[in-house]
Amino acid sequence: MMLKAKQYIAIGLVGLLMVVLYSLDIKGLVKQENEGEQQAEMQSTATAGGANAAALKAEDVTSVSKQMISASLAADIEKLEKQAKAADGTKKTELQQQLATKWDDVNQPAAAAFYYEEVAKANPNYANWLKTADRYSEGYQNYADSTVTVGLVQKAIEAYNKALEFDKNSLDAQTGLGVAYVSGTQNPMQGIQLLLGVVKEDPKNQKANMNLGLFSMKSGQFQKAVERFKTVLEVKPTPEAWFYLGTSYENLGQKPEAVLAYTKAKELAADPNLTTFVDRKIKELSN
Repeated sequence: MMLKAKQYIAIGLVGLLMVVLYSLDIKGLVKQENEGEQQAEMQSTATAGGANAAALKAEDVTSVSKQMISASLAADIEKLEKQAKAADGTKKTELQQQLATKWDDVNQPAAAAFYYEEVAKANPNYANWLKTADRYSEGYQNYADSTVTVGLVQKAIEAYNKALEFDKNSLDAQTGLGVAYVSGTQNPMQGIQLLLGVVKEDPKNQKANMNLGLFSMKSGQFQKAVERFKTVLEVKPTPEAWFYLGTSYENLGQKPEAVLAYTKAKELAADPNLTTFVDRKIKELSN
């Protein structure tokens, strides 16, 4: 049976929080072993993924995405794929738009991104390239295969740059590009500078502040992270922001503030997996 949209969102939330915790290696929460070997493996994966980014095809992703949806929906998509391959001109673009929309409807952004890219190539403008870039961005943040992920990051970077060719002042494109550089390249400072430029223009920018907060956590600057997450929460209270605020407070030794933030995260998420994790954290901090 196909998962409902709310189930996807809940699973995505818990997965995102856990992935960030493990990638940040935050003291008191995660202890990684064989750190040198892991870093070497990550660098090797990034290099290989970058080399293969240009060769990454829609089929590499859609074949996996089809396993995540019902057989009937997969059959509908395969029928459209055959029609799109046989079509040309405006008809081909229309079918590619339909495929992009169908993948969106089942919450498979990486698969959708390839078809949005084809639409953007056929009708190049800011909106089409930004949508393409955003879907690649969502895709690399939720895709399991690290080799494919790096290719998706590179495609997101290319698409954001295309969007900026149409609107060089776009804060949305600058933010997405900055996040991509920070998240999936060996040149994170280029991304940080882009994000700092965004918050200079728009101090309350939610996405830029969230990612700057995560980078502050990674670099051990937890007080800076606190300020970033507080800014995010002023704009829109989300379970992710409350959770990361709690993590930052915990690492600063501010236990009551950490407990409050974790509790807020649990209340907003209303997810049993996150609830179990947070309850364990609160118990540890209360002793």
